[in-house]
Amino acid sequence: MAIRHVEPYTDEWLQQPISYVRQVVGLLGVEVSEWWEGPCDPRDATLRLTDGNALVWDEESGWRLGGFVSGARGRHTELTGVRYLGHGLLPKPERVPPALHDARAGVGASSAWRPCYRSHRNCRDGFDVALDFYSRFIDV
Repeated sequence: MAIRHVEPYTDEWLQQPISYVRQVVGLLGVEVSEWWEGPCDPRDATLRLTDGNALVWDEESGWRLGGFVSGARGRHTELTGVRYLGHGLLPKPERVPPALHDARAGVGASSAWRPCYRSHRNCRDGFDVALDFYSRFIDV
């Protein structure tokens, strides 16, 4: 199998995280009231949760949970009381719900300290290959 890199800032590159995020949304089910893509630099996505919090993923720090303050499609989301879920930048979708539970309880791998797994400026560091794995899955 050949490794395929996606050209940065193309439509395909901008859309890459969507399949991954959709899988997480599917696993969280009714806990998610709505979700949207944010802008790039870094690419991100926001999941509004039914409890008034939001879960945000970005390509530098992975998943974080916090109280929703503001945000909308195409805008970065602002949160309060942030806890990072841990488990890396792109944890398997099935690991996100239990990590969310841990973050709500303030235990496990969750932390108030922001991890920085990579910089969004490193467009050719291979992260697109990891995201491409999830783009093979169509609408969960």
